[in-house]
Amino acid sequence: MLLTIDVSNTHTVLGLFEGDEVIEHWRLATDARRTADEIAVLLQGLLGQSPLLKNADISGIAICSTVPSVLNEMRDMCRRYYGDVTAVVVEPGVRTGVPVRMDNPKEVGSDRIVNALAAIDQYGGPCIIVDFGTATSFDAVSAKGEYVGAVTAPGIEISIDALAAAGAQLHKVELIRPRSVVAKNTVEALQAGIIYGFAGLVDGIVERMAAELADDPDDVTVVATGGHAHLVVSEAKSIDIHEPWLTLIGLRLIYRRNTG
Repeated sequence: MLLTIDVSNTHTVLGLFEGDEVIEHWRLATDARRTADEIAVLLQGLLGQSPLLKNADISGIAICSTVPSVLNEMRDMCRRYYGDVTAVVVEPGVRTGVPVRMDNPKEVGSDRIVNALAAIDQYGGPCIIVDFGTATSFDAVSAKGEYVGAVTAPGIEISIDALAAAGAQLHKVELIRPRSVVAKNTVEALQAGIIYGFAGLVDGIVERMAAELADDPDDVTVVATGGHAHLVVSEAKSIDIHEPWLTLIGLRLIYRRNTG
């Protein structure tokens, strides 16, 4: 089985593949202070609870990370605890099959390249990936499978934290759909502002990106992913597909490209 690990600024998502299917998954808080040994204890604890691994072993590991300090500990963890398992880390020199047409390709996060590969493989191009993570990231992929540009906006969690910190009478609320857009209390007013506000943001940016990406904007497939995507996908008119495991799928594809 292939273990895929996506380390982002806020959460670390792990997925276990049997063939092309995600058969198990976990979400952890990303903590840059964790050592390789602590990561190994957490990982082995999660894997040990899965009945799917009773008669099977980890045959490969694929990792991408936007947090350099965590990536260093992940490498050490793989070396010390899974030394006999082939590990692929998404970094310069690893084959992705995604040409990056940016002013400085090194600025593009590895997770965004992984997402682009998965989207073009699963749905074809041109496409736009909307990743609802620490930031709300929009990635443009051409019909040729090239990563051609991006938009970065504040993330949902960051926006909530900023409101709670700056407003004396505002506080963090449960992120659920309110009864109506026109709210009758402060909690629902915040919920409406976040959910419908981000839906409007997504639709507005996607419309402009699609107009630049293709002669016919309707030819552009819009794929949503990320931990907060489920809050917005039903409200944003522009989203075609919700794929929560897009990054993990991309890691599986990159692992295969680099191990044969």
